Amino acid sequence: MTFFFKPFPKTNYDIKKNGKIEVVTNIMLRFKITEELKKQKANYFEINVQDGDRPDVVASKIYDDPELDWVILMINNIVDPFYDWPMSSSNLEKYVRDKYGSIANAQATVHEYRKILNEQSVLFDGTVIPKRTLIVDETTYKSLSEPDRESIDKYQYESELNDSKRQIKIVDPQQLSKILNSIEDIFE
Repeated sequence: MTFFFKPFPKTNYDIKKNGKIEVVTNIMLRFKITEELKKQKANYFEINVQDGDRPDVVASKIYDDPELDWVILMINNIVDPFYDWPMSSSNLEKYVRDKYGSIANAQATVHEYRKILNEQSVLFDGTVIPKRTLIVDETTYKSLSEPDRESIDKYQYESELNDSKRQIKIVDPQQLSKILNSIEDIFE
């Protein structure tokens, strides 16, 4: 993330409130990737984050520069990488243990009940139709037949939530120079 702050202007500020002025980076200025850029599918592609990959690892793989991790975070509207980025399986298990006391407790506690609207299927051309469900109350759940319902425990819920964060957008490396140039223009 250090590259992100390089073009930011410097300002004089009494950061310690002791009367001594220091030159600091003005982090109050912000740069935002425009919604138009995000909407144009030619500017990015999607990948699945592998278990244990951090933003800097992905940036290194895609752009050959781990300091461009901020681009990946910005295009995906990730403000807090600890909670908005997918956790590794070991970090997820630690998170579940800390939150629910143990994995067994999380697996023994129902998070929600679901009515299955359709199971996942694959069309003749390879198109995947995802499974669709509807959250229902316990009474409705109990009135449904066994193949039409499922209960989701806390561990499953946390795993699904974590997995939903794995699909991310990556700015096409050919478009990256436009973003970097526009940042330099803004802060000059």
